[in-house]
Amino acid sequence: MLSRTAANLFWMARYLERSETTARLLDLGFRNALLPNTGGGYRNEWSAILQSKGTLGQFTEKYGELKQRNVETFLFFDQENPSSVASCITAARENARIVRTALTTQVWDAINVSFQELKALQRRERSTLEVPELTDWTLRTASLIRGAIESTQLRNDGYRFMNLGYAVERADNTARLLDVKYYVLLPSVAYVGSGLDNYQWTTLLRALSAHRAYNWAYGGELSAAQIAHFLILNPKFPRSLLSCSIEVNEHLDHLARIYDRSSPAQEAARKLLAELAEARMDDIFDEGLHEFLSRMISQNAGLGQCIHDQYLTGEAR
Repeated sequence: MLSRTAANLFWMARYLERSETTARLLDLGFRNALLPNTGGGYRNEWSAILQSKGTLGQFTEKYGELKQRNVETFLFFDQENPSSVASCITAARENARIVRTALTTQVWDAINVSFQELKALQRRERSTLEVPELTDWTLRTASLIRGAIESTQLRNDGYRFMNLGYAVERADNTARLLDVKYYVLLPSVAYVGSGLDNYQWTTLLRALSAHRAYNWAYGGELSAAQIAHFLILNPKFPRSLLSCSIEVNEHLDHLARIYDRSSPAQEAARKLLAELAEARMDDIFDEGLHEFLSRMISQNAGLGQCIHDQYLTGEAR
C-alpha cells in the first residue's frame, strides 16, 4: 500500500475517534455544570475540559469570557478549532474522499452521510440545539462508521492502518478524560469521597459509555482506585490503556507479517505494552496518577510518531 494511502486511512480513523472524544468531553462538562455550585463561587468544569484538549488559550483569545454556550460552540461547531467535532468530521471525510477506492461503499456512505448531516446541523438555529442532541448524534455517527468498517472492510493492510489510528487516538483520549477528572476537575482534595466526587466519577464513566460495564466488572462499588484500574489496566474494557496497547501491537504484528519485516514501531509498542501489563495501581498512585497519565500520553504520542516515520511518509491531511 502507498504510504500516502496508509496515512489518509490512519488519520481518517484518528479524526473520527477524536470527534467522538470531543463529544464525550462536551457531555462530561455539560453534566457536571448541572451540579449546584459547592465550591464557594469557583467552578472549573469548562476550563478543565479546554485544558484537556490543549485549547484553553485558543478559546480565551477568540471568545474571552468562559461562558458555557461559547464553549459548546467552540467544541462542536468552530472550524477554527482543529479538535472540534465539525473540524474532525470534515477532516475525516476529506481523508476518506482522497482514498475513496480503498473504502467499501458502506464505509464511504456512512462517513459522507455524517458530513451532510453535520452541514444540516450547522444550518439550524443554535438556540434549538441542546448538548445532549449534539453528543448523541456524534456518538451514534461514530458507531455507525466503525460498524461499517468492522463488517465490510477486508482485513488487509488498509484495515490495519485504520485500526492503528483508532487505537492510538483512543489511548490518548482515555488518558486525557481520566486526567481531567482526577487532576483538574475536583475543586479541592477536601471533596475526595464526597457526593460531588462520586457524581463526577459516575459522569466520567457515562461519558466513556462505561458505566454499566464498570458495574458488571466491579459489582457497582464506586471507588477512585477501581475506576482508575478499569480505565488503565482492565483488558476487558475496550477503551482502557492496556486494551488499546494490545490492539496496537496486534495490528503492527499483522503489518509486519504482511510486509515480511519487523519495525521500530513494533519495539516501541511492545515496550509500552510490557509496562502496562506489569503495572500495579499501587505503583501508579505512588508515582502520581497525573504524572503517570502525562507520561502515558507522551509515550503514546511518541509511538504514533514512530508509526508515522515507519509507514506514513506521505503527508497526511
